[in-house]
Amino acid sequence: MAEKAMLNIDIPRLKLFKKGKVRDVYDLEDKLLIVSSDRISAFDVVMSTGIPDKGRILTGLSLFWFDHTRPIIDNHVISSNIADFPSEAQKQENILKGRSMLVKKAKMIEIECVVRGYLSGSGWREYKQSGIVSGIKLPGGLLESSKLPQPIFTPAIKAKTGHDENITEKKMMDLIGSKAGKVLKEKSIEIYLKAAKYAEEKGIIIADTKFEFGYLGDKIILIDEILTPDSSRFWPKNDYSPGRSQKSFDKQFLRDYLETLDWDKTPPGPELPDEIVAKTREKYLEAYRRLTGKELE
Repeated sequence: MAEKAMLNIDIPRLKLFKKGKVRDVYDLEDKLLIVSSDRISAFDVVMSTGIPDKGRILTGLSLFWFDHTRPIIDNHVISSNIADFPSEAQKQENILKGRSMLVKKAKMIEIECVVRGYLSGSGWREYKQSGIVSGIKLPGGLLESSKLPQPIFTPAIKAKTGHDENITEKKMMDLIGSKAGKVLKEKSIEIYLKAAKYAEEKGIIIADTKFEFGYLGDKIILIDEILTPDSSRFWPKNDYSPGRSQKSFDKQFLRDYLETLDWDKTPPGPELPDEIVAKTREKYLEAYRRLTGKELE
């Protein structure tokens, strides 16, 4: 096993902007410093056990994809080089190296931009009930994990607590305006198609994923993290078979384990056995290796 999981990150004299389930964000006035911990959440609860190296994997993958998708849309990344960080952050190089990004401070658009290429998760549950996903009528007879005729855009409202709420495209347009809504939909699908094609060549199916966007002045840019095992469903291509749930390179493995426990899915999250931690870490690492073509430094 690698080093101990880094659950709590403290950078003295830097102002904490937001503490998320996984990432801590520091306010540098016109910029932000995003630091990915090794925390892992499931069912909207942060586990009391972390996954060693997870923050470095998420950061490395996001940086890879931000670069890969830059021809489609600009993003918030300034640098991941510690030498470019403020002096107070540079003093914490041993904590920050490999798990942090200096980014432009954008005004977040409060929409989760979900693209689904396959029928899984909440999309599958909706389809079973009505044949409709987020207001989109789909063909009859689809199975769990079926590939959709073309990817669909299914936005959600970011919830302050609990699960995000799936909404229709029309509701999104009403909330943020049709001009911005059109950009979010078109760019989300374009990014997904480019990424899914690349990933499939590496043996990974991206079943679905979510993006976040923000305004930098009047310009819409891509922010947050992208195409990581935390924000996407990654399936091994060589094991794919519709009609069932799939093996995965994401935290579905952890969710499946938690479903076997007598736990009511409220905080605190249970302690995870070493075996579950090691297997979860290996799944994240395998996604990183396949997609970037590199070992984690």
